[in-house]
Parts: sequence; structure tokens; C-alpha cells
Amino acid sequence: MTVRQTVEIHGQPVTFHRMGEGPPLLLVHGITSSSRTWKSVMPRLAEKHTVIAPDLLGHGRSAKPSGDYSLGAYASGIRDLLVTLEVPKATVVGHSLGGGIAMQFCYQFPERVSRLVLVDTGGIGREVSPALRAAALPGAEYVLPLLFSPTLHDAGLKVRNFFAGFGLHGNADVEGVAEGFASLTKADARRAFLDTVRSVIDPTGQRVSAADRLYLTAEIPSMIVWGDQDRIIPVSHADLAHELMPGSRLEIFPGAGHFPFNDDPDRFVRVLEQFIEETGEANLDQDHIRRMLQHRQQEDRADAA
Repeated sequence: MTVRQTVEIHGQPVTFHRMGEGPPLLLVHGITSSSRTWKSVMPRLAEKHTVIAPDLLGHGRSAKPSGDYSLGAYASGIRDLLVTLEVPKATVVGHSLGGGIAMQFCYQFPERVSRLVLVDTGGIGREVSPALRAAALPGAEYVLPLLFSPTLHDAGLKVRNFFAGFGLHGNADVEGVAEGFASLTKADARRAFLDTVRSVIDPTGQRVSAADRLYLTAEIPSMIVWGDQDRIIPVSHADLAHELMPGSRLEIFPGAGHFPFNDDPDRFVRVLEQFIEETGEANLDQDHIRRMLQHRQQEDRADAA
């Protein structure tokens, strides 16, 4: 049974789902989504793990304050939640924006990461859906209230029709994106959404990339999962991430879109559990990261000589 709980962190309510017992498994959702995005896989994963799926600040039932919605702020928020729950480290699974947050979390708090799983993640290349690029345009804050009416009964239909027009792949993509964007009927959610989008995207595409530091994942067991029909972030980013992450696994889901865990939940659970079973936990700290950085600097100087 999934238990929804709320804790107060820095004076702000943070809601999360917690389910099962076993090694901690942290599921980080994408932009406009919530912990509900994982509902098709949480019960199965909870058979062997303590699954923790938060609503990020600005999303779902968590607070939507004015403030910092950068990847670094989200990563710190995840750390604070784990500290509050007395969870020292976890296998971190991040989807879309959540993948960018997961990579940032690894960078800031490597000692808290057992394994890293990136699912159709942002933060690898420039390409991203035109709808998200449009949200980064000046004046988007005046357009969103017209697109997403506060009348709840017609918001869902408007959102589905809007995103179907962008060629999203299959029902899982349309439903997943529509469910999240229906939350934009509320002013505080729209503000948080725009602050988040503009922290990682500009009108030309993604403006934040982890590509130059993914070599730091060399000693973190890592897996990349992607739907080959993703229309939001192209599958070519999966190949690039795999190339930049030494020793990583790559799982491409044929026929799946941006939400492969909803398109094919059985396969997603199977490959994730197999990955966890076949890999040991990472044991990194800031000193280890410092040595890796110094080694990379030495290599760069040698190449330049």
C-alpha cells in the first residue's frame, strides 16, 4: 500500500509517497509531473525496495513558493528530504527534468548515491520539445492562463488537444504530459513551472548540460533508459549519455515514448531490478570527486601540451 506523507522542510510542506521495505529507491519525476507519474511501477518496485517518490517543490501537493527552481536547488531539496527521512543513500532514478536533478544530486552529494538511473533525461543536449521552448519565451506568463483555464472540467481536454498537436507518441506520452500540465490552472503552479523551465531551457533549446562532467560517474553504477519514439527529448541523447558515462548500461525501449515506464512498465521494472541486483553500491565522497577532477585536469593539460 502506498502511503502519502507530508513533512515540513525549511517551513515548506513537501509531499511524498513511501512504499515497501528494502534498499532505498528514490524516484524523481519530471517537469509539471508529480510522484503520481510512477504509479504504474511503484507497487512492483516496492516488493523489494523502500520506494520514495517525492512531489518536487512547485509540483503536485508540495509547496509552490517563490524562490529558486534551479537544478542545484532541487538537488539540495532532495538531500534535505533524505536527511529528514534518515535515509543515508539511495539508488536515484530520474525522469526528464528529474534526470537533470539526479545528475546534479550526484555531483553535489556523491556520498548519497548508490546507483544512478536516467530515464529520457534532460541535460544532455540542446534539443527539446517546441512546447517547452515556447514556455521560455518572454510573455509566456500571459499566455499560459489562456491555454489552461481554471475551469477544471475543461482543462484536461484543452491540455490533451494542445499536446497531441505536437506529435507526442502514444497515449502514455499524451496522458503523462496532459496530467502534469493540467496543474497549470493554478497561478502558483504556473509561476513555479515558468521559473523551472527558464532555469534550464531558453527559446533555442536546453541551456544546461551535464555533458562536460559525466566522466565523474565512472565509479557510480549507471543505467540509461529511453523510449525510441520520444518526441520531447530525442533518443540520440541516450547514445551521447552512454558514450559520456563510462561503464553505463543503455536500455532502449522500442515503440516507447517519453514515459517508457508507463509504455512498458513490466520491462522497466525488470531491467531496473536486474541492474540493481547485478551492481554493487557506489562508495564516493567529496575527496574522491576532488581526485577525479584533479586527474582530469592533468589529462587536459597533457592533451594541450
